[in-house]
Amino acid sequence: MPEIAEVYRIVHFLRKYLVGRIIASVEVQEDANVYGKVGTSASEFKQAITGKKVLEAHAQGKYFWLVMSSPPHPLMHFGMTGWMKFSNDDSTYYRPAWEKKEEWPPRFWKFILETQEKIPCKAAFVDSRRFGRIRLLDCDASSIRKIPPLSLNGPDPIADKAILTKEWFKEKVRARSVPIKAWLLDQASISGIGNWVGDEIMYHSRTHPEQYSNTLSDDQLSRIYDSLMYICETAVAANAESSKFPDDWLMLHRWGKGQKDNKLPNGARITFLEVGGRTSAIVPSVQKKSGPVAGDLIKDATKDHEITEQVNGTTKRNGKSQKAIKPSASGRKGSKVSAAKNEGDGPAREKPKQKRRKGKASEEEGEDVELAETEKTPAKKQKTSDKGKSPTGVRSAKSTGPTTLPVKSRKATIEAATGLRRSKRLSGV
Repeated sequence: MPEIAEVYRIVHFLRKYLVGRIIASVEVQEDANVYGKVGTSASEFKQAITGKKVLEAHAQGKYFWLVMSSPPHPLMHFGMTGWMKFSNDDSTYYRPAWEKKEEWPPRFWKFILETQEKIPCKAAFVDSRRFGRIRLLDCDASSIRKIPPLSLNGPDPIADKAILTKEWFKEKVRARSVPIKAWLLDQASISGIGNWVGDEIMYHSRTHPEQYSNTLSDDQLSRIYDSLMYICETAVAANAESSKFPDDWLMLHRWGKGQKDNKLPNGARITFLEVGGRTSAIVPSVQKKSGPVAGDLIKDATKDHEITEQVNGTTKRNGKSQKAIKPSASGRKGSKVSAAKNEGDGPAREKPKQKRRKGKASEEEGEDVELAETEKTPAKKQKTSDKGKSPTGVRSAKSTGPTTLPVKSRKATIEAATGLRRSKRLSGV
């Protein structure tokens, strides 16, 4: 996903090729995700942009926008795979070695803007996975950052240095109890930090990404803040071109997940774990745990939940005593016979009542009800023993050939079976 440096890179090219120029024509393709999920449509976008002059281009975190000669103004987000391509410059992609050269218009385009010039330039928004967003903000240019979605995001490390001070940073981090990397990835905290930038900050500040934000010392928070500003400023100044990043950056060596030789130039090993739902690259020899981390707390909670010991017949779970449940005579916990026998030992757990199937009745309703229901459904299969016969000797459904009994015989059989079942329960058989 394009992060703060990649977004500022595209703003650089928007200023170079679109700002100060009139948009002569707009081509669009309808997309219910890219346009529709933020309350606009491709046709509305085309109508709003055509014939207007682009005055400015700006960014806040992972969002960027164009200031037009009159409202509405287009605000865009790349999502996972979005990008801008220009017909007269194929060097705009931040990883050109990974990009295949292709004919114009590019694949997966959502809109194409063409400038009014002798040699016009075409700019296309592309997005293969359709997580990008294109919306229109009908407000004055000065109010764009004062309304959602930008107003809901935190300050930008490049554009808002007057707000994002070290004191502000420490206060905000200590106010929450979450893994520090998860705090950095939350766009409501700070705009623009994504997975690779977050890992770079953690590595350069020598901080374990799982450590909880409110357990960090003043010195640790100072190191994290300094690393944050250093990484963002350096990456944006390099126009997100990784070939210009310092050689000791984790970002240049982290892409060999699963390889044995996944190391930094100094020989330090790179490993991976999951923090905040994202895979994190860490260097264990540098990023030590200095306080509670998310993984340890989860393990401790699991162990506490599973602690069970028997003391003088009493079960203790999580430090709370509970009476042990003695088995009933029939070997089943929670039956009425068991409850009656354990009455002097405290309350016994009763087995939850199961939903009664059609054609059967509970013991409380008596034999008459059970008999009546059985007569209504004479074709019901009866429970069989290992030898394929029911307890009364009547052939079961597994036996060969049907067995038909007169009504009186059926009544006698049912009465005998009912009495036998009850006598077995009471006798413990």
